[in-house]
Amino acid sequence: HTGFKKMLAEGARSTFKPVTLGHEDVAFLQYTGGTTGLSKGATLSHGNIIANLMQMRAWMGGHLVEGEDLVVTALPLYHVFALTVNCLLFLSVGGKNVLITNPRDMPGFVKELSKHRFTAFTGVNTLFNGLLNTPGFAEIDFSSLKFTVGGGAAVQQAVATKWREITGRGLTEGYGLSETSPGVCFGPLHQPDWNGTIGLPLPSTDVSLRDDDHQPVPVGVPGELCVKGPQVMRGYWNKPEENAKVFTPDGYLKTGDVAVMSESGYFKIVDRKKDMILVSGFNVYPNEIEDVVARHPGVLECACIGIPDAKTGEAVKVFVVKKDAALTVEALREHCKELLTGYKVPKLFEFIEALPKSNVGKILRKELRGK
Repeated sequence: HTGFKKMLAEGARSTFKPVTLGHEDVAFLQYTGGTTGLSKGATLSHGNIIANLMQMRAWMGGHLVEGEDLVVTALPLYHVFALTVNCLLFLSVGGKNVLITNPRDMPGFVKELSKHRFTAFTGVNTLFNGLLNTPGFAEIDFSSLKFTVGGGAAVQQAVATKWREITGRGLTEGYGLSETSPGVCFGPLHQPDWNGTIGLPLPSTDVSLRDDDHQPVPVGVPGELCVKGPQVMRGYWNKPEENAKVFTPDGYLKTGDVAVMSESGYFKIVDRKKDMILVSGFNVYPNEIEDVVARHPGVLECACIGIPDAKTGEAVKVFVVKKDAALTVEALREHCKELLTGYKVPKLFEFIEALPKSNVGKILRKELRGK
């Protein structure tokens, strides 16, 4: 290996040769989160990134003001959401990023927030939930905050409702992935309150919901969300066999997420295709169960998985982190019976001290399956 100082000296002696770049040249190898399998390098071109920045600018309309905006960046900049939305988008309008180096230190996070007049906030559901349950957060001055965007995982109704109560601002949900630079769909900013959807496709983005034979499904019927647009990667780095699987015959990227479209064209993510639970032949989606369980005031966090069951094939199990130490399994079961159809009511609840999470705060269901 070569020492850093030696490399600098060699660089100083060299002549800079400008490189001509085009839209097709590779900008990033953006590695996927690996929450459902092995991480893969999504090949994103300069054209992909520029297209997504232009799409985001169009979506945000007049909400961003040249040189005036300040966004809170708690996700690491190597995460595609923070890279494109926080770093590149806000740089393109002369905005500032407040980098939170250790978002897991919630008291320190709240202390840092109190020093700034931030206008935008991005994050994941677990992050918002953690802040809402940290002393001092409710006392922060939110008068400059224009919008908050949640991505990376489903925003839960209980979290969005409490966010509105404390900050006075709604929580808008967006949807994207490493393979799409990342933006695909976003809720309109003039209707920021939670409605359980990821909103509408960004400009120049085609979204098609498909069955297992790649055929489009009717309105109101769940199907795999597939995307075509200028922000979609060319493929995975050195993975020809994966590329053959991830694109439909007519060139749409298969996301692995199951969604449903309403009559008005809004998309709702039902769940990851791989996470679906089959109970006596009925589809049960963990996101729905988690959203209901999280509404119980005694619950801090929860995660739902399927477990083998001799009678029903699979059964629903929920891991719960308590907010109220007195919370019981019986109370949770009654809560679920009131809000869920019989076959969706969890068969098992397990109280746990903390849920396993990725470095960006996504709950790792695959680790819970090994428990």
